[in-house]
Amino acid sequence: MKYRQDKNGSQISQLGYGCMRFTKKGNAIDYKKAEREVLLAIERGVNYFDTAYVYPGSEECLGRILDENHCRDKVNIATKLPQYIVRSSGAVDKIFREELSRLRTDHIDYYLMHMFTDDTEWEHLKTLRIENWIERQKAEGRIRNIGFSFHGSTEIFLKILNAYDWDFCQIQYNYLDEHTQAGRRGLQAAAQKGIPVIIMEPLRGGKLVNLPDKAKQALASDSKGYTPAELGLRWLWNQPEVTCVLSGMNSEEMVEENARIASDAGPGQFTEEDLKIVEQIKQIIHEKEKVGCTGCRYCMPCYKGVDIPAVFYYYNLMYMEKKSSARFEFAQSMGMRRDPGFASQCVGCGRCEERCPQHINIREKLKEADRELRPLPYKLAIDAARKMLNKKLKG
Repeated sequence: MKYRQDKNGSQISQLGYGCMRFTKKGNAIDYKKAEREVLLAIERGVNYFDTAYVYPGSEECLGRILDENHCRDKVNIATKLPQYIVRSSGAVDKIFREELSRLRTDHIDYYLMHMFTDDTEWEHLKTLRIENWIERQKAEGRIRNIGFSFHGSTEIFLKILNAYDWDFCQIQYNYLDEHTQAGRRGLQAAAQKGIPVIIMEPLRGGKLVNLPDKAKQALASDSKGYTPAELGLRWLWNQPEVTCVLSGMNSEEMVEENARIASDAGPGQFTEEDLKIVEQIKQIIHEKEKVGCTGCRYCMPCYKGVDIPAVFYYYNLMYMEKKSSARFEFAQSMGMRRDPGFASQCVGCGRCEERCPQHINIREKLKEADRELRPLPYKLAIDAARKMLNKKLKG
């Protein structure tokens, strides 16, 4: 296993174990199966295990495995505060105590504010004196490193990144999301500040494993013989700014395979041929796109606040993946922002079209995208969720 340093000089395995996808047996996690896989991962050198308060049974399962096998001191535990349901400082304490109990530990190595989508969520936590709470937990040794996980735009990521002295962060990043969400700009900005970056969704929820036939043929022409998963993982580890890549490993074969790749892959190993294959695959996947937006952002800023590239990204995603999953991600990443940037905010001035190097009929495409992304049931659900969020922020 290869390791990369965190902000304080500690070694993190460049392959991390995502515990959200432990195999279920009925309604509960299959403990014995999860135990075999976790212990094998530790044996292969994995020392970063990621879970969360809201992953059903995950914290309890991981804590039991580490406790019963006496290997807590061999690993780093990362878990998360569900900031989106926290309304008081007392709730923060209650949740944290429960997490320590579930995990059978007296400290969390890497503690995250879970799923920021807007900087207002951090501002809300500050009203609950979260900064003082963090300082106290760190001073008393219950938290070793503090960070946040993120789903939102690059600009918002940069705001949150610069809003506090974070020890690490976690972003969704893969070769399809290279220029969306926090993106490469966010990754590099964090690295420039010396902040380690943990990667989630490295294979886009399986999208980069189950490639279209045409993409598989392109990959087969590569002399390296990489599998789709290996190509996606190596693309990440080729970047020195990436600290740890999380994989939701739920078979011993997957643990062995990912550990093998992680023991070999490193920065600077990708050749021009490898990069060309990645671009080919991206192009094939994007052939189903509805809008030929490259995410260059020359159309921005929109003076009415429409996030044009993000709207088109999720509109395209509907036709590259499942419509329901793309709509959900759109609602989660854009709908919960303070300034959501919906296409419906467009007033048709046309300034964006004057600046678009792809000569896209942006105004018309925005109308199409809004109809597809926010059919009435989704619009009502997003509006209701936003009302609840605004109520929480005010009170």
